[in-house]
Amino acid sequence: MTAKQLNASRTRLEAYLDDMLAPLGRKDRRHWGQVYVRGLLLDGERKSVGAMVPRLPEGDEQALQQFVSQSPWSWEPVWEKLATTVRSQKGEAFWVLDDTSFPKKGEHSVGVQRQYSGTAGRVENSQVGVFLTYASPLGRALVDARLYLPGSWCADRDRCDAAGVPEGVQFATKPQLALQMIEQALDAGLAVSYVTGDEVYGLDPVLRARLRHRGVGYVLAIARNQHVQATESVRLRPDEIAAGLDHDAWERRSCGPGSKGERFYDWARLRLAHRPGPEQPHWQHWLLIRRNRKDPHDVAYFVVFGPADTSLATLARVAGMRWTVGECFEVAKQAVGLDDYEVRSWHGWYRHITLAMLALAFLVAMRAKLNASPPLTGDDAPSRPMVDLSVCEIRHLISRFLLAVGLALEPIFAWSVWRRVHQAVAKLCHWKARGLCLT
Repeated sequence: MTAKQLNASRTRLEAYLDDMLAPLGRKDRRHWGQVYVRGLLLDGERKSVGAMVPRLPEGDEQALQQFVSQSPWSWEPVWEKLATTVRSQKGEAFWVLDDTSFPKKGEHSVGVQRQYSGTAGRVENSQVGVFLTYASPLGRALVDARLYLPGSWCADRDRCDAAGVPEGVQFATKPQLALQMIEQALDAGLAVSYVTGDEVYGLDPVLRARLRHRGVGYVLAIARNQHVQATESVRLRPDEIAAGLDHDAWERRSCGPGSKGERFYDWARLRLAHRPGPEQPHWQHWLLIRRNRKDPHDVAYFVVFGPADTSLATLARVAGMRWTVGECFEVAKQAVGLDDYEVRSWHGWYRHITLAMLALAFLVAMRAKLNASPPLTGDDAPSRPMVDLSVCEIRHLISRFLLAVGLALEPIFAWSVWRRVHQAVAKLCHWKARGLCLT
């Protein structure tokens, strides 16, 4: 990878936005949509309209506020193009279901109330969004979202009208919102190998039944006291089953790479009672159990549905994908301002989230492309190995290139190479300390 290659991201970004924002129709809407996404990609702690306008050469706060809050354009066709574009990338696809909260002050922002925030780990005044994440070995991107509207809001039509909530929107649980996204994606012809998610989604029987009906495999977390059908006549708790397994039932498998190397756990699975349907005559139900060797209290349980010949290594890898969505949310909030918005309305929330997802998907695609480039040779090659480019670093580099008119690009790129070399050294030292490598 060279500075010239990364500098080409300017042209690639323009072509990407021209294509993705084509459903907006009118030229002025497409223009302000591109300006908004470029603002999300620029450096700055805050990505709200008021904060990013001074950083934009063509910034117009009134025009951008009007575009995201009042201009009559639909975000759903943009979602469809985004999901189709992301799915066109090579590699096996998984969908991860999860929700994240957006802390807010006051009581007028749509959907806001005091509720549990997984981000903060406590009850606080916030909005909650349910997201469908596309995950593959090449990266992760948010491709669909639903705003969770609490029952107190749905019961107050005046409050909903003030926030622009459309007529007919009714209360839906988080699993119901997740199922809406899955059904829409499947109806659009998008294929997926497995769906995974935490206990909020794994404990919903309707969601699991619909996935089976649509022929979609799943690896969904459940609580340790949630009974499963061990045999046709016996239901047991997962922790009771795990306690009765002997040593030979466990296998050490990696569920994917982490910041400190491969994440190894002990895994076991038990075939559950299953009546195959006509759509999947050769599929099977399992209980999957993950155990941390160093901490006997760190045990997780999953209900699994998939082809009968699926290996334990594959199921462990799918279960590991569930944890990557937290990283995806963190990157989306840090890099493209997923949670930095000043809008209070229903339409404003969906539009900002849509444009932030567009920006993130571009960075994920750029990361996959640049990290797959042949290594540098000759005078350009670093003297030591480098870590791969991260999404946040690519965003930072693109931000500098978007604004670096008349400036030398080589020092910017040289700084990135220097930093990545030192990160590789730190990573190698850490692995040696943990005994994960011999040299």
